[in-house]
Amino acid sequence: MASSYPEITLVRHGETEWSASGKHTGRSDIPLNAKGEDAALGLGERLRDRRFAAVWSSPSMRARRTAELAGFGAVAEVKPDLAEWDYGAYEGLKTAEILSARPGWSLFRDGCPDGESVAAAQARADLVVAALRAVGGNVLVFSSAHFLRTLTARWLGLAAADGALFVLETASLSVLGYEHDMSEPVLRRWNDT
Repeated sequence: MASSYPEITLVRHGETEWSASGKHTGRSDIPLNAKGEDAALGLGERLRDRRFAAVWSSPSMRARRTAELAGFGAVAEVKPDLAEWDYGAYEGLKTAEILSARPGWSLFRDGCPDGESVAAAQARADLVVAALRAVGGNVLVFSSAHFLRTLTARWLGLAAADGALFVLETASLSVLGYEHDMSEPVLRRWNDT
């Protein structure tokens, strides 16, 4: 059911070698693999009939390439605040590797040593939420999983830590919006592949 209120369509970038293997990919600029490029092309078909007042992308190559292959590269505006979490010392590691050295670790609770704290990620997400609401129209956003999960939690008025409750596949579409009026932010669709 289409909404008469603005919708924010979130796109997680297509698959990379690191995302396929489960490595934390924050600020490393890993390109899409062949499967990721194919999926990004498919996103273009899925988004073909949608109209957007703005198209924003993370500065990462994987997000920008996904936007390009989906047909939005020429209009996508790079927004530094849409970058994935800075994983610091955990960059390139798998969760199992981190847990073996730090049992009980959770990104959304503990952040990353030499990287980004939960409070810093939440502050960035709050800036993006305010900017999205200021557009007053539909916005298409290309970014990465953990930041989009944080952004979603903040859109809904939840703590950044609640981003742990949302899981995103590569090349997925999710939609944030409103229900009865613009004082009721909701999750309209999630992780649609």
